[in-house]
Amino acid sequence: MSLSTLILVAMAVGIGFGAGLHDYFPTLIVPLDRYLLTPVGTAFLRLIQFVVVPIVFSSLILGLTRIQNAAQVGRYAVKLIFSYCVTSGIAVALGLILAIVVQPGVGVSISGSVPISEVTQQQSLIDWLVSLIPTNPIEALSTGNLLQVIFSSALIGVAIQLVGEKAASFVSFVESCYAISEKVLSIVLYAAPIGVFALVSSVIATEGLQLIVKLFAYVFTLFVASLMMTLFYVLVLAILRAKPIKLLQSLAPALSLAFGTASSNAALPILLKNIQEEYGLREDIASFAIPLGTALKRDGSAILQGFNAVFVAQMFGIPLTPSLLLAIVLSTFLVSFSTPGVPGAGIIMMTTVLTASGLPLEGVAIVAGVDRLTDGFKTVMNIISNVANAVILNVWESASEQDAAELI
Repeated sequence: MSLSTLILVAMAVGIGFGAGLHDYFPTLIVPLDRYLLTPVGTAFLRLIQFVVVPIVFSSLILGLTRIQNAAQVGRYAVKLIFSYCVTSGIAVALGLILAIVVQPGVGVSISGSVPISEVTQQQSLIDWLVSLIPTNPIEALSTGNLLQVIFSSALIGVAIQLVGEKAASFVSFVESCYAISEKVLSIVLYAAPIGVFALVSSVIATEGLQLIVKLFAYVFTLFVASLMMTLFYVLVLAILRAKPIKLLQSLAPALSLAFGTASSNAALPILLKNIQEEYGLREDIASFAIPLGTALKRDGSAILQGFNAVFVAQMFGIPLTPSLLLAIVLSTFLVSFSTPGVPGAGIIMMTTVLTASGLPLEGVAIVAGVDRLTDGFKTVMNIISNVANAVILNVWESASEQDAAELI
C-alpha cells in the first residue's frame, strides 16, 4: 500500500481503538495514554521536526541560487503576498458567512476542561513582525523558528547571488545537506502510520466521540467551509489549466500526514518532495514558495478563527454589529498569517482574535475540547492553500515570461 493509504488505515484503526478504550476500558486510558500513546505520537512528531529545519533552510537557499537575480526574488515575494491577501480574505469571509447562516453557537452551553488562565496571550502584531528578524541565524536554526529560518535563508541566498563563484563550495555543502535530509525523511516516514495511530487514538480515547456529536454542527460546518474553499481553488486552477486533480493526487501522502499530525510543519518535507517529483512544479518556485507559504499562508486558520469568534458571540448572545464584524475580520485576517504550524496553535491564536474583538475568553474552553479533531482538516486546508498559491505563482510567472519572449 502507498504511504497515504497506510496513514489513512492507521487513522481509522486509531479512531476505533480510541473509541473502544473510551467506552469499554476507561481505567486503561490514563496509563496507556501517558506511557504509550502520547510518547509514541510525540516521538514521531519530533522525528519529523528533525528534518524540517534543514530541508527548509537548504531547499530555500538552493531555490534562491537558481533564481536569476535579487529582483526576481522580490517579484516572487510581491506576487505571493498579493495572492495570499486576496485568497485569505475570501477564506475569512467564507468562515464568517457560514457561521452566521448555520448559527452553530446558538443553544450551546459553556462546559470545558481548559482553564482560561492556562491559555497564554499571543504577542502583538508589531512585536511579531520585529521578531521575524533573527539576531543570530544559528539560534534560529537551533530553536526551529521557521519564520526566522526563512528570513535567514532568503538573506543568505541573495548574498550568494551577489558573491558569485566564491560561494560555490558553500552551495555544494548546502546541496549535500538537502540530499541527506531527504534520505533521513524517507527513513522517518516508515514510522508515519504508527505515529498517526498513536496521535489519533490518544485524542479519541481521552475526549470520546460523544464530544463530536454534541458539537456536530460546529465540526461539520467547519468541514464544509474547508471543502468549499478547496473547491474554490480547484475551480481557479482549472480555469488556469493547472491540472488541479493531478495536483491533489500528488499531495495525497502530505495531506494524509497533515491530517493525522495536525501540523503543516511536519508535512512540509514530504510536501516539497511530492510537489516537484509528482506534480512537476518548477524547482525555483517550489523551493521558495512552499516554505514561505508553510510559515505564512493558512486559509484553514483564516476560516477557523473568524468562525470561532462568531460561534462564541452566538453562545453568549452577543449581537453581531457591523463594528464587531469588522473587528473580527481584521483580527482574523492578521492572525491567520502568524499562526504557528503546530498542533494546538489555533487555541492560543483564538484568544488574540477574541481579545481584539472584545469577546469573552470563556468560549475557548468548549472549543478546546474538539480543537485537536478539527485541527486535522484545518491543517489540510492550510497545505492546499499554500500549494495552490504556489501553482498560481507558477502560472503567473510562465505567462509573464511568455509575454516577454513575444516582445523580443
